[in-house]
Amino acid sequence: MNSYTANNINGQTKIWSRYEMKYLVSESKAAAIAHFIRPYVHLDRYCEGKPNSSYPIVSLYLDSQNLRLCRESLEGHKNRFKLRIRSYTDEPDYPRFVEIKRRVNSVIIKGRSQLKHDNIANLLSGLSLSGAGFADDDETLRQFRLYLNSIQARPVIRTRYQRQAFESIANNSVRITFDRDLCYNVTPIANVGLNGRGWQKILLNYIVLEIKFTGRFPAWLSQMVKCFELRQQSVSKYARSVKRACLLKFCAPKITGGYEL
Repeated sequence: MNSYTANNINGQTKIWSRYEMKYLVSESKAAAIAHFIRPYVHLDRYCEGKPNSSYPIVSLYLDSQNLRLCRESLEGHKNRFKLRIRSYTDEPDYPRFVEIKRRVNSVIIKGRSQLKHDNIANLLSGLSLSGAGFADDDETLRQFRLYLNSIQARPVIRTRYQRQAFESIANNSVRITFDRDLCYNVTPIANVGLNGRGWQKILLNYIVLEIKFTGRFPAWLSQMVKCFELRQQSVSKYARSVKRACLLKFCAPKITGGYEL
């Protein structure tokens, strides 16, 4: 499989496809894996010079009233999608990113477009977007609105974590990330802030390891998986956060079924 990108006339929309493999690992195993991969990858430029060589990510997830997208993730549907708005800072002038993340069998296809912070409420309410470079004809924004309307989606929950990321040295065909300090915040409003009250921690003793790649799975990655006895599993930050929030009576409706947290 080859990755691909597509840009519209104003350079907003970015689309790419890849495979993703996820694992839960301990801090000690994460440190050993980070040492193992050094000959093959380099630190992401956004991590350089940052505390603990990582940067924050906050994502606002949107879903239907009955949490259809969450349920489909928990039930392991092969073809599903997520709707989210992502931010990396609380700086008001820094762009936010609208994302549609689709899974088609084992392939991940993600559409992404920039959006001004002040335009988030307009996007969710169907109003016109303002400002240069933030056109209403942006393809990802158009599709995002279609998905929103099709399931009558609204804000459900925020997730936040620290990401340490590595990319392959020769090209960007492999990306390895370690996500730490995962927490969530139930919210009915269009809030992508990093701070505020109500944050709840989750996965206290684990780090989320993600391997993202295009084309063939490199031999050194196969060796790494075998060496560290990694067991691939479904690790949806959104679905796990909603499930935990419901168990703690922080949100409704209640998610039923034998879903592993």
